[in-house]
Amino acid sequence: MALKALRSALEAVYVRRLAHKLDGLPRPRHVAIMLDGNRRWARGAGHDDVREGYRVGGAKVTDFLRWCADAGIKHVTLWMLSDDNLHRPAHELGPLLEIIEESVLRICAVDEPWEIEIIGALDLLPGSTALVLKEAAARTTGRNGLKVDVAVGYGGRREIVDAVRTAFDKHMAAGGDPRDLAADFDLEHITDNLYSPTGHDTDFIIRTSGEQRLSGFLLWQSAYAEVHFVDVLWPAFRQIDLLRALRSYAVRDRRYGR
Repeated sequence: MALKALRSALEAVYVRRLAHKLDGLPRPRHVAIMLDGNRRWARGAGHDDVREGYRVGGAKVTDFLRWCADAGIKHVTLWMLSDDNLHRPAHELGPLLEIIEESVLRICAVDEPWEIEIIGALDLLPGSTALVLKEAAARTTGRNGLKVDVAVGYGGRREIVDAVRTAFDKHMAAGGDPRDLAADFDLEHITDNLYSPTGHDTDFIIRTSGEQRLSGFLLWQSAYAEVHFVDVLWPAFRQIDLLRALRSYAVRDRRYGR
């Protein structure tokens, strides 16, 4: 117990030192994170039921949002479930969706300051899950804290297809000829119709677990985003890991393709 207390005290000192070193340095406005490694963490921790990893990872989300707010981040996107994950067997997917619902309800609680939006192909989710997520997020409208997009049933390719479809739906609903839109179609028609109306300017993407690929996450938005891969499984992610990632971002020369 004494060793654990000492380790915690030393970690708190290091967190303050890292945070101080970041003062005045560039930092991202919008951080997106891939919450990866829950099942591996559960197995490594000796749990027979990998759902324990998702439970611990879900509880970590609240801490992460507080760390981001303390670091001056204004917008966070959390990737909790991909559209590919929806093809998992029912005995795996059902409990996972329940944990996601619990996590979203937790960050949408009345005593939290964050404004939450659920993004993704919600029509692919079970109706009860989609309703829980939508109603919880709706209760946060108008809050002035961190802006948080929670990606559930999300796929980057699907988002682009849906953005094109939405652009044409809007155009035709206004009485326009789809051939005219096809002739004039431009980048803005996709950007303006992504799932998150304010999430297209993504500065920094973090992936936990050591995997070094984006797996279609924010496919459109990641064109000029900086990317950071951290060799820590999501349930074990600490404030130190976030601050180290932000330190990495601060020393990069962002050229936006130029």
